[in-house]
Amino acid sequence: MNPGLDQFVKNLTSIALDEADCRILAALQRDSTLSMQDLAEKVGMSASPCWRRVKALRDLGVIRGEVALVDRKRVDMGTMAYLHLSLVDHAEATIRRLDDFVQRHDRVVECATITGSDDYVLKVLARSPEDLERFLMRELLALGVVRSSTTHFVLRQTKYSTAIPLE
Repeated sequence: MNPGLDQFVKNLTSIALDEADCRILAALQRDSTLSMQDLAEKVGMSASPCWRRVKALRDLGVIRGEVALVDRKRVDMGTMAYLHLSLVDHAEATIRRLDDFVQRHDRVVECATITGSDDYVLKVLARSPEDLERFLMRELLALGVVRSSTTHFVLRQTKYSTAIPLE
C-alpha cells in the first residue's frame, strides 16, 4: 500500500460508516472480548467479512484501541471531581506546561479546553477529598500557571459510558 495515502486516510476527521460498520462498533463497544465468530453472529455476518471490516476500522483509526474498564471504587479511587481552571495567561509556554502536566498524571483522566469564563476542565480521580486537595495544592497549583480553579465534587454518578453514539 501507499504509506502517504495510508497516513492521509488516518488523518481524516470522520469516516462514512454504513449500517454493518455501526452494528460492529456498537457490539464491540459493549464487549470487545467477543471472538470474531461471536461478533459476526451478533451483527448478522459471516466471520470473514466481519474480520475484514474490523481490520479496516482499525486501520482507518476508527477503532483506536481496546481496554479493560476498571471500577474506580474497587481500586480505592472513589473520589471524583471536575476542576475548572483559568490560566494566568494564554502564552504557548503556559499552555504547554499545563498540557505536559496533565499527560504525566494518571489521576487526570480527562482534560479539555473549553469556552466560557474558564480555560480548561479536568476530570480527576483521587482516593479521598484530602488526597484530591493534596494533588491540587501541591502539584497542580504549584505549577504556577493556574490563575483560578473551581472544584466540583461528584456526589453520585447517574450514568457512565465510554460508548460513542452511532446513530
